[in-house]
Amino acid sequence: ECYVQNTAREYAKIYAAEAEPLEGFGEVPEIIPIFLVHRPANNIPYATVEEELVGEFVKYSVRDGKEVNFLRRDSEAGQKCCTFQHWVYEKTNGSLLVTDLQGVGMKLTDVGIATLAKGYKGFKGNCSISFIEQFRALHQCNKYCEMLGLKSLRTTHQKQRKATSMKSKNLPNSSTIKKTLPKKAREPRDFISSEH
Repeated sequence: ECYVQNTAREYAKIYAAEAEPLEGFGEVPEIIPIFLVHRPANNIPYATVEEELVGEFVKYSVRDGKEVNFLRRDSEAGQKCCTFQHWVYEKTNGSLLVTDLQGVGMKLTDVGIATLAKGYKGFKGNCSISFIEQFRALHQCNKYCEMLGLKSLRTTHQKQRKATSMKSKNLPNSSTIKKTLPKKAREPRDFISSEH
């Protein structure tokens, strides 16, 4: 937990250094640090400690990318969190995504990181690769993405889909493939349903 959040924090610092000087960008989301404390005399010898966030706690993004949250889409903090995700995605060539962004205002905590299966520069995240795929498919650029000069994911995603559909068009269709199934395989089978 500490490793993931503090790694995301380092990306957020680099993002802030690029975004804050831009005219009109304003405040940038900050991922607060988290510390691991060893308490040998306690029944639970390890604990994490971080700054207490006071105010309305908002989920600006969720791990699986499916939840539609108006505060995420319409608020300044939400838009800047989406831009941060896009920025990290682009900087790592689509290999890493900071996700599960949540907190109070511009202060974020308890984030997650998704990486490709092989990881990214020796780092493996704590979220499924499917979060990267969903982000690529669902992200909508906003004015902050444009201010940072980030490339639209729609164009990239559409190109990938076209390439895939072109490949499938070059494959022979099922009518040109001679099917040879054993006689048993062609007979109807009885299926037994069971509940697990």
